[in-house]
Amino acid sequence: MGISVSMTVNGQAVTAQVDPRTLLVAFLRETLGLTGTHVGCDTAACGACTVLLDGKAVKSCNLLAVQARGAKVTTIEGLAPADGLHPMQAAFKRHHGLQCGFCTPGMVLSAVELASRGTVPSEAQIREALDGNLCRCTGYQNIVKAVQDGLAGMGGAK
Repeated sequence: MGISVSMTVNGQAVTAQVDPRTLLVAFLRETLGLTGTHVGCDTAACGACTVLLDGKAVKSCNLLAVQARGAKVTTIEGLAPADGLHPMQAAFKRHHGLQCGFCTPGMVLSAVELASRGTVPSEAQIREALDGNLCRCTGYQNIVKAVQDGLAGMGGAK
């Protein structure tokens, strides 16, 4: 038996019938085909599944799709403008803040949410904000540099 779920994903209204136990990450990947949201650990420990839910970074492997009814969800696919990269994505590329790319969508979305907090974060605050996002390939120093540059490219904190 399905439940109707409606939300806005990357600026588009979507409605679908889902099993009540469907996780948001499965809804995004399997129902909507948005595979930039990754499934890493299934325990909300790695952050690969991070999306923005009404502007807040959340781990979509730990949230039911029905809990996101009526919300605005932004995935990595909805972040960039049509003509290029979002400033945070461009900064990750510029500073080599990625290698395999598996954790990158979650890192980028967590960093974008950090920009909305209204202050210019210190390096320690950036590291704390990214604490729930694990990278197994690259050094975090380049990720922190990328976030600092990305925040500057977004006009500082907003």
